[in-house]
Amino acid sequence: MTLSSWTIDPVHSSVEFSLDYMGFSTYRTGFRALEGSLQFDAARPAASSVTASIPVASVDVTNDRLMSRLMDADLLGGNEHPTITFRSTRVEAVEPAHWKVTGDLTIHGGARPVVLDTRYLGQANHPFSKKIAAAFRAETAIDRRDFGVTWNAAMDTGAAYLGERVQISLAIMAVRQDP
Repeated sequence: MTLSSWTIDPVHSSVEFSLDYMGFSTYRTGFRALEGSLQFDAARPAASSVTASIPVASVDVTNDRLMSRLMDADLLGGNEHPTITFRSTRVEAVEPAHWKVTGDLTIHGGARPVVLDTRYLGQANHPFSKKIAAAFRAETAIDRRDFGVTWNAAMDTGAAYLGERVQISLAIMAVRQDP
């Protein structure tokens, strides 16, 4: 196999995140939009790379007041920094279908290195588009404060309103662009 070009399929991909909420619950949501591209060869993962971007305003919340608040500078900061980006810097094979994808994650205008624990799930011809599709799952955790997402409040129990550790989970489908 050779290195080929792929485009992330935003309809069949998802980016979700969760964090502790009120000290005794978990808040889970995600983003409705995602775009990106891969240079990919399953036989040579170290030669592979990925870039992706997510519009902050695509965060999946149904409450207008919360959406407005999330755009403020001390939360997701979408008013000043409308896009979250990831650009890989290295792909390391742990096993043939288990990789560590290291890259720079930019949230709130600040870039920090992260490692995506990634599983390559395989590929097949899509029955409708007739194009080759590949699937991946990836996870990482970040400290939101490292990215300037600093707002918090104390609960009457003494717990923090929002947890600092954010779990990020991706389900990615990509479509091959070259023959």
